[in-house]
Amino acid sequence: MARTMLEYSKTVLKKVSFDAKLFYKELKKALVRLLPDEVEELKVWLETFVVDKPELQKSLIYIKE
Repeated sequence: MARTMLEYSKTVLKKVSFDAKLFYKELKKALVRLLPDEVEELKVWLETFVVDKPELQKSLIYIKE
Protein backbone atom coordinates (compact mmCIF):
# COMPACT_ATOMS: atom_id res chain seq x y z
CA MET A 1 0.00 0.00 0.00
CA ALA A 2 1.26 3.45 -0.87
CA ARG A 3 2.22 5.69 2.00
CA THR A 4 0.09 8.82 2.18
CA MET A 5 1.53 12.29 2.49
CA LEU A 6 -0.22 12.59 5.85
CA GLU A 7 1.54 9.52 7.22
CA TYR A 8 4.85 10.73 5.79
CA SER A 9 4.36 14.13 7.47
CA LYS A 10 3.61 12.49 10.83
CA THR A 11 6.75 10.37 10.53
CA VAL A 12 8.90 13.39 9.75
CA LEU A 13 7.40 15.37 12.62
CA LYS A 14 8.04 12.53 15.05
CA LYS A 15 11.65 12.27 13.92
CA VAL A 16 12.37 16.00 14.26
CA SER A 17 10.48 16.49 17.52
CA PHE A 18 13.79 16.70 19.40
CA ASP A 19 14.30 20.21 17.96
CA ALA A 20 11.39 22.65 18.30
CA LYS A 21 12.63 25.01 15.59
CA LEU A 22 12.97 22.19 13.07
CA PHE A 23 9.60 20.80 14.15
CA TYR A 24 7.90 24.13 13.43
CA LYS A 25 9.59 24.34 10.03
CA GLU A 26 8.45 20.84 9.04
CA LEU A 27 4.95 21.48 10.37
CA LYS A 28 4.61 24.58 8.18
CA LYS A 29 5.73 22.58 5.15
CA ALA A 30 3.23 19.83 5.93
CA LEU A 31 0.37 22.31 6.27
CA VAL A 32 1.12 23.66 2.79
CA ARG A 33 1.50 20.27 1.12
CA LEU A 34 -1.46 18.42 2.59
CA LEU A 35 -5.01 18.42 1.31
CA PRO A 36 -7.60 20.23 3.47
CA ASP A 37 -9.05 17.04 4.95
CA GLU A 38 -5.53 15.76 5.71
CA VAL A 39 -4.73 19.06 7.46
CA GLU A 40 -7.72 18.48 9.73
CA GLU A 41 -6.45 14.99 10.58
CA LEU A 42 -2.97 16.37 11.22
CA LYS A 43 -4.42 18.96 13.61
CA VAL A 44 -6.10 16.23 15.66
CA TRP A 45 -2.92 14.17 15.72
CA LEU A 46 -0.79 17.19 16.63
CA GLU A 47 -2.96 18.11 19.60
CA THR A 48 -2.43 14.67 21.12
CA PHE A 49 1.24 14.43 20.12
CA VAL A 50 2.33 17.63 21.89
CA VAL A 51 0.41 17.07 25.13
CA ASP A 52 3.51 15.87 27.00
CA LYS A 53 5.99 18.03 25.06
CA PRO A 54 5.80 21.60 26.40
CA GLU A 55 8.50 22.84 24.03
CA LEU A 56 6.33 21.82 21.05
CA GLN A 57 3.00 23.11 22.33
CA LYS A 58 3.66 26.48 20.70
CA SER A 59 3.19 24.70 17.38
CA LEU A 60 -0.55 24.66 18.06
CA ILE A 61 -0.69 28.32 16.98
CA TYR A 62 0.07 27.19 13.41
CA ILE A 63 -3.01 25.02 13.28
CA LYS A 64 -5.30 27.66 14.78
CA GLU A 65 -4.78 29.96 11.78
